[in-house]
Amino acid sequence: MATPGKTAQLQIRVSTAQKRQIQSLARSAGLDMSSFVLAQVLPDSRALFLRCVANLNGESGRFALAEINDLLTPMTGAELLKVTGSRPSARLDPYMENYLCALIETAAHRAGVIPPSWVKAVPPLPAPVFGTPLESLRLHLLTHSPPAFRRRNIFIDATLGARV
Repeated sequence: MATPGKTAQLQIRVSTAQKRQIQSLARSAGLDMSSFVLAQVLPDSRALFLRCVANLNGESGRFALAEINDLLTPMTGAELLKVTGSRPSARLDPYMENYLCALIETAAHRAGVIPPSWVKAVPPLPAPVFGTPLESLRLHLLTHSPPAFRRRNIFIDATLGARV
């Protein structure tokens, strides 16, 4: 019986050893082979988002922000709200939580949708945080930081879709 929403078939040729390996991995993941292969090729964006958010606290936090940036940048409004609509359960320090919220707010603005209510409920940082220790750049950051970041007391030079 076909799964609802699936109307086409795809066949791939694999060796016997590859098929056994895929079957074993699928069993370990608690999935049938088709669902397992699809999850590898077309990963669930919400699950990827939650994994990245879970990595925000710690040494890999900057890399996780870059991954979230890459994930949110191309999303439509509907995709964005599906992925970010409910608050992640990971406990974040106030800076990372505000940075995440600013990324989501910026993505929502670009997609023409209202950010999720949980994002609006996160209070901004009590004191400004600058993306560089160089005081000579602070005026530039104060005037050029994206609006969502400024509202959250985070002053940086690049935002969603950009790389420094």
